[in-house]
Amino acid sequence: MDPATLAALGRLEVVSRWLVDGLLAGLHRSPKKGFSVEFAEHRQYQPGDDLRFMDWKVVARADRWLIKQFEEETNVRATIVLDVSRSMAWRGAPGRLTKLDYAERLAAALALLLLRQRDAVGLIRFDDGIRSIIPPRSGQSQFRKMLAAFDDAGAGQGSDLAGALAQAGKLIARRGMVILISDLLLEPDEIRDTVQGLRGQGHDVTCLHLLDPAERRFEVASGEATFVDPERGLESIATPADVRDLYASTVGDALAEWREHFAAAGAFYEPILTDQPFGVPLRRAFARRQRLG
Repeated sequence: MDPATLAALGRLEVVSRWLVDGLLAGLHRSPKKGFSVEFAEHRQYQPGDDLRFMDWKVVARADRWLIKQFEEETNVRATIVLDVSRSMAWRGAPGRLTKLDYAERLAAALALLLLRQRDAVGLIRFDDGIRSIIPPRSGQSQFRKMLAAFDDAGAGQGSDLAGALAQAGKLIARRGMVILISDLLLEPDEIRDTVQGLRGQGHDVTCLHLLDPAERRFEVASGEATFVDPERGLESIATPADVRDLYASTVGDALAEWREHFAAAGAFYEPILTDQPFGVPLRRAFARRQRLG
């Protein structure tokens, strides 16, 4: 599940299915199966299915054996909140995925993983505004809608994360999951009230904080260099050797502050390096889903 190796597989759909198939092969699958009063979709009849839920009208009309599926009220409803701001398009070395490329593969795999557990999944993409809103639904067509959304324009100059999280809370009518994937280039105070509000509504909040290894370890050669903020356009000239230790300390403090911020709100926080195998964040997110379900 190495990111650089998977990038060679090409299409996002192929990578997502490969990731999820590999992950589920080593996990105990226990989707909640059941039938409530809310119709969700049809699926192909499989031996052993209860014939009470056969849609005989469709069978007679289309000559296909289809079972009615109903949305199980105890299943998880999740919304993935994906940062597509300009800073996410950065990578520290040519052989790595950009933070956005990594995030899209992670988001697609998470969506497919949840859908295969018969959960309802939605997507919000944001930069300085909301770029895509797909309300949580279950079924195969939902995954195709989410894949199509990844092709929409993004890369705005800012990050309206508070607005995106607030919108995610509106999409989930009852207790569910909000999964944030972002590089968090903002101050914790900007989203403190929003995260606490989501927790107050009973939602499980998970933040996957993406960092390129160069951001964490300051992989810059010696000599004078110009550093540019990709979202605000600010520039600063510095000698890496003079600021390397201070930078490492500052980043460490920032990560500790984010961890404390989410812990205080009762949310889950996990920093993820973009050279880290996808299986690590997928397993952790899956574990959160199992506890919530």
